Amino acid sequence: MKDGHEIVYVKAERNSVCHEPQVRISDVMSVECQNPAICAGVKNKMLYSFAKNDRKRKRQIEVFSILKVIELIHGDYPDVEVVSYGEQDFVVEYVTIPIAPKWIEVCKVCLLCVIIFLGSAFTIMAFNNDVSVTQVFERFYGQFMGTKKPRVTEIEFFYCIGLAVGILVFFNHVGKKKITPDPTPIQVEMRKYEKDTDTAFIENAGRKGHEHDVG
Repeated sequence: MKDGHEIVYVKAERNSVCHEPQVRISDVMSVECQNPAICAGVKNKMLYSFAKNDRKRKRQIEVFSILKVIELIHGDYPDVEVVSYGEQDFVVEYVTIPIAPKWIEVCKVCLLCVIIFLGSAFTIMAFNNDVSVTQVFERFYGQFMGTKKPRVTEIEFFYCIGLAVGILVFFNHVGKKKITPDPTPIQVEMRKYEKDTDTAFIENAGRKGHEHDVG
């Protein structure tokens, strides 16, 4: 089969993260072609080169149009047909991995745990106070037992257990293990946030003329 009848299929993800400044097409998208030589050539084609020694920016972001990728492919293989099954506009992030001392990472984890614990405790106490959980327990105990509720009863004990179990079930996590294979609520919200962020990057780059496009 001649090159003029070859078809190159490409599929780009909305967001790709690279840790090397030299970004090739295969780093940010999948490539398929019946001709192995053309497929290898397209995969190794240089897409962009980030500034490697920019210490002030640990994260560099560029927005590309799929038309720019097609233009690069046609530069080497002018007779092939390029078919895209992925995103029409996509984001490429170059992230440098700083080497930080282990004690700094431990301090960050400890500080984060303290903040989450205190924030969660304050939220639960504020909620209990807002809905008057203490009065609800007193009325509930009085209706069923017929006497005045003591200061601490089984109700508070089982309420604490149910609260902890409910949190674990809702977030679908016990330590590093998931209760079910379904995505956790945090994972779902993170994916939504990433999608909205990528959309904002693409739209801003298009409006400001910073997108890598043809022409």
